[in-house]
Amino acid sequence: MSDAALPTVAEVRAAAEAVKAALDRHLAAVESRIGDDDPDVYAAFNELAAAAEEYDELLYDRYDEVTPFEIPTPEDGLPYTGPAEPAAFSVLIRRDYAVVEPARLIAQAERVVAHDREAELDHDGGTADALGVLFGEYEPDEIASRAKDFGLEEGDSTLWMAASEEIAEPGEWLGSPFAHIDPQDVMHRFDVSSVFDEEDDEDEDAEGGEAAEAGEPAERGLTPA
Repeated sequence: MSDAALPTVAEVRAAAEAVKAALDRHLAAVESRIGDDDPDVYAAFNELAAAAEEYDELLYDRYDEVTPFEIPTPEDGLPYTGPAEPAAFSVLIRRDYAVVEPARLIAQAERVVAHDREAELDHDGGTADALGVLFGEYEPDEIASRAKDFGLEEGDSTLWMAASEEIAEPGEWLGSPFAHIDPQDVMHRFDVSSVFDEEDDEDEDAEGGEAAEAGEPAERGLTPA
């Protein structure tokens, strides 16, 4: 960053003052909160996070220094603001697959059609039709456990548990099932990705390098699935 684009000393100081004011507001909200899910506390929390992030960025740009605070980001997940005792919840699942062996996928679908009178391959009998047949015949968990058998390769997956005050009326959200989920209503999420395996491998390599430097044998561990 050029000197002309650097934030001014006054801008950095103003951002620091904004953090101090946000800290005071957050403490006041906590001291006067009503219940565990007081919206004023969460609003003050978000204001404090935004002020701290702004200060951190200006401090780094001006002085090449950082704060010791860890600012929540969308990648880290938003703070949960839903009910403390939800009366209902939704489970949202995304699993990604690559079709790596189309012929195997279609062959599996044809076997299902051969033994199930209700199943049929429409249109041209390609992979889209084959997927419709297989997911109509098998549960998603079975597809996941037998992905290679069906010519598929698993990618990332995630499962979200989102709280709600009451269960939806039948058919209420079918037209747009994922449109009304607020990330701050997500109580728990479970992610599976190869990036976690890579991180574990990097940690093991680092530990192994340290052990080798110390004259000790490096150990190889199993990465949890």
